[in-house]
Amino acid sequence: MIELRDLTKRYGRQVAVDGLSFRVQPGVVTGFLGPNGSGKSTTMRMILGLDAPDHGQALINGVRYADLPRPLTAVGALLDAGAFHPGRSARAHLSALAASNDLPGSRVEQVLRTVGLSDVAGRRAGTYSLGMRQRLGVAVALLGDPGVLLLDEPVNGLDPEGIRWIRDLLRGLAAEGRTVFVSSHLIAEMALTADRLIVIGRGRLLAETTVAELAAVDDSLEDAFFRLTASATDYHGTEAA
Repeated sequence: MIELRDLTKRYGRQVAVDGLSFRVQPGVVTGFLGPNGSGKSTTMRMILGLDAPDHGQALINGVRYADLPRPLTAVGALLDAGAFHPGRSARAHLSALAASNDLPGSRVEQVLRTVGLSDVAGRRAGTYSLGMRQRLGVAVALLGDPGVLLLDEPVNGLDPEGIRWIRDLLRGLAAEGRTVFVSSHLIAEMALTADRLIVIGRGRLLAETTVAELAAVDDSLEDAFFRLTASATDYHGTEAA
């Protein structure tokens, strides 16, 4: 489980995340929605210990990410699809991560098959399309067979077949009892993928609900989202997404 307790982050006078508290439960896909500049990426970075909060806590299974004994086996994350050496092959990239985290080499081939990259695993990752880089990022997230997954815009660059693939993958992982937390700006896709939603605006919690409950308020989930975030949209701000 992921739990945020009064999480706050400032950049100078700018408040990126403002007293955010919520829980992400296992066994369901939880979508993370908010307008540009709402603080979604900053929140995910704090959950993963990449940014330090000014106040509050971000906990994974009751502890901070930094205190997890073997982080890769507890949490898998996709925040940046380009986080690899472009001259290294996908297989070499995954093999290095597996070796440094004391994971069996067999996991490399397993996750390559899962994400559909087995046939191109020997190619330099720098030659990959955006969709292929996204698949490699998902492979990294799955490498340690973690119980918690955080993915930021995982369908970015994927074609319709790839979007359906990631949708089925995430729902399947949640069905296994894992905690699946997915940030996206594609509201229609979240309507098909997620069971629950966390909606924030200007770093504050606007809704913690199910997709069905939020969509029932308006004609569509998109209409409900725009109504909910209408007063929290600021396209002139500079805070992180």
